[in-house]
Amino acid sequence: MTQTLIRGATLPDGTRADLGMRAGLLVDPQDLDASATVVDADGLLALPGLVDMHTHLREPGREDAETVLTGSRSAAAGGFTAVHAMANTSPVADTAGVVEQVHRLGRDAGYTQVRPVGAVTVGLAGETLAELGAMADSAARVRMFSDDGHCVWDPLVMRRALEYVKAFDGIIAQHAQDPRLTEGAQMHEGTVSAELGLPGWPAVAEEAIIARDVLLAEHVGSRLHVCHVSTAGSVDLIRWAKARGIRVTAEVTPHHLILTDEEVRSFDPVFKVNPPLRTDEDVRALREGLADGTIDVVGTDHAPHPAEHKCVEWTAAAMGMVGLESALAVVTHAMADHDFSHQDLARVMSERPAAIMGLGHHGALARGTGANVVLVDPSAAHVVDPETHQTMGRNNPFRGRTLGARVTDTFLFGTRVYADGAPGEPLAFGEAGPWND
Repeated sequence: MTQTLIRGATLPDGTRADLGMRAGLLVDPQDLDASATVVDADGLLALPGLVDMHTHLREPGREDAETVLTGSRSAAAGGFTAVHAMANTSPVADTAGVVEQVHRLGRDAGYTQVRPVGAVTVGLAGETLAELGAMADSAARVRMFSDDGHCVWDPLVMRRALEYVKAFDGIIAQHAQDPRLTEGAQMHEGTVSAELGLPGWPAVAEEAIIARDVLLAEHVGSRLHVCHVSTAGSVDLIRWAKARGIRVTAEVTPHHLILTDEEVRSFDPVFKVNPPLRTDEDVRALREGLADGTIDVVGTDHAPHPAEHKCVEWTAAAMGMVGLESALAVVTHAMADHDFSHQDLARVMSERPAAIMGLGHHGALARGTGANVVLVDPSAAHVVDPETHQTMGRNNPFRGRTLGARVTDTFLFGTRVYADGAPGEPLAFGEAGPWND
């Protein structure tokens, strides 16, 4: 029986403690015997394993950009013990068969718990509801559905989706983008877009969909999740909806907490992303919304692309950035001036996403729960170098920047899946254990 003792770690509340791990669970360190592997965590911060509600693993169909294996290793390197794989694969994850394939690939990889996200509509076309019930009842146990990359633009289809998932307390995660207001858009609509002569993407294109959908969620009494919030107006709308008791949650990406549309002046396609980088005013509002709980979680929107899709002129480049391996450091840097404690960090990157997605063995450093732990050196400055990352994607917008909060070790149900800058041993998901609960 594998046993591990993490000695002298600093917990999110600032206290120091030992953590015991045995048979995939956190246990009293006193219950371990002399055969336990000892990990010296002096000076390290122990957080509950991070949980990402928004990851693109690309497989099946786009293995030139990422595979479930490489994406899982990237997640482990970033401290994530659970990720939710978005549905815009090829074929689209709109049937029980495809989500079960993604689920199986994640278990075979063994570096993080991969939970598939099902599509809301067939082929992400926004017209006909996908097999929501079949995906929910499948071995993958899908609970969140999203056409991410495409907005569910038809209000009737959106209403029907919200009504359908209410039966099993599912979640519809919306990519809020009015397609008619963003045709041909290349970046945020504002002063910079006017100066550069690039077609603009107005903030209202996001805000109008959020306003509509929170009202639909209220009418139906169902759960809505807003993907990658990017504008100050969106934060205001979500705050209003929560005050009314509407069942809405929201996420922000690490890159939207730091980068602005001023980056586009370089015409470097690494900064081309969906939704686009917004203004400094928007960035400040997003940080405040994350700090006060209006925005529930950080979602990486990890979106790897092969070089030939990004190393081209701006208008021809694909939208998206990778983020799993730099997320923790970026969020720590972005929130440094907001009295954002390690407990707050654990809340938005582990506790809340685990609670929203119903992952009982994630999100807490409590005895009897899954031994999902990440160790972090909070003061270790490091230069972001995508060439050393586990992901196949090199489209990281923080290349060359010096950041702190370096992940040193990741434990997935007690198995050390990342250590000392390299993948560790994968977890044998096929064996009996708490990961099958």
